[in-house]
Amino acid sequence: MGVLEKVAPGTELREAFNRILQVGSGALIVAGDLQELKGMMSGGFRIGCELTAPRLFELAKMDGAVVLSKNLKTINYANVHLVPDPSIVTDEAGMRHRTAERVARQTRSNAFVVAISEKMNSVSVYMGNDHFTLESIPLALAKADQALQTLGRYRVRLDEKYGVLDRLEVEDMVTLRDVVKVIQRNESVARIAADIRFRVSELGVDGRLVSLQLNELMAGVEKQGKLLVDDYYLHGSKRNPDKIIANLGNLSNSEFMSDASVARGLGYKGSSELLNRLVRPRGYRILSAIPRMPASVVDKVVARFENLKNIMRASTALLDEVDGVGQRRAIAIKEGLERISDSS
Repeated sequence: MGVLEKVAPGTELREAFNRILQVGSGALIVAGDLQELKGMMSGGFRIGCELTAPRLFELAKMDGAVVLSKNLKTINYANVHLVPDPSIVTDEAGMRHRTAERVARQTRSNAFVVAISEKMNSVSVYMGNDHFTLESIPLALAKADQALQTLGRYRVRLDEKYGVLDRLEVEDMVTLRDVVKVIQRNESVARIAADIRFRVSELGVDGRLVSLQLNELMAGVEKQGKLLVDDYYLHGSKRNPDKIIANLGNLSNSEFMSDASVARGLGYKGSSELLNRLVRPRGYRILSAIPRMPASVVDKVVARFENLKNIMRASTALLDEVDGVGQRRAIAIKEGLERISDSS
């Protein structure tokens, strides 16, 4: 994402790319540590001027590569012949793109190389072993809008699943499979959002509206997912909730759609029989839904009563005994739990 932001609309680099494409020309541009790149450079002219879109556009008209500073503030060289290690494997066909991929793979200082093709009218960016092609702004906006619509539908379904889980928790009828299904939906929403964020970084200044819509759709999703894991992960599994969330996020799409894999991530054995077992929430998520309920107080209430069933059965007097609760908050907890129970 860092490279995308450097070549996003509104930057000097992207403006130069657009100018090069408009005239139907090609270019090879590399940005990185000059001392490392010098071992691959032959010939060229020392420039040493400030990077601007017009200057880069004019210098790119020469046959060789343009070498920029790592911080993208200076044009160091122009008309350079790049000579990377020819033994480096490349899947590209054109000479310019083969050179770009080899240079990117040979450097170790997060250098990136841009190959602009006059025939394909495309901009390809190489960094290490990664390679992507910049899309036109209208196409990128259209894809982002489509992804937002998909995210909206998934968010509605996620809220519905949380509503069902609320009812099951109040009735003390939650199975491990119920929990797994909500976690899967929550992660699906998060992964769609991550894809949109990638597109937002590619859109630069043109992606502000998309970013606002994304933030609105994702409000509370990450927090709900964490509270869900806090409620149901298996104690004694030698994993803390943050580590569990990170491990679940690292699962491949196929692994994550496996109920057994998610159950194992929570610390349970992933057999079908265990997936149908009843599990009891600790109460983090439901208590956090009560207005003006600090996380520190939620922690103390859960530590005192151990699970949601005990919390719901507790009298106002018992809740008042918990450090940091007090009579007014104890009443608020009882009334809040009753409202959630009635609405479920």
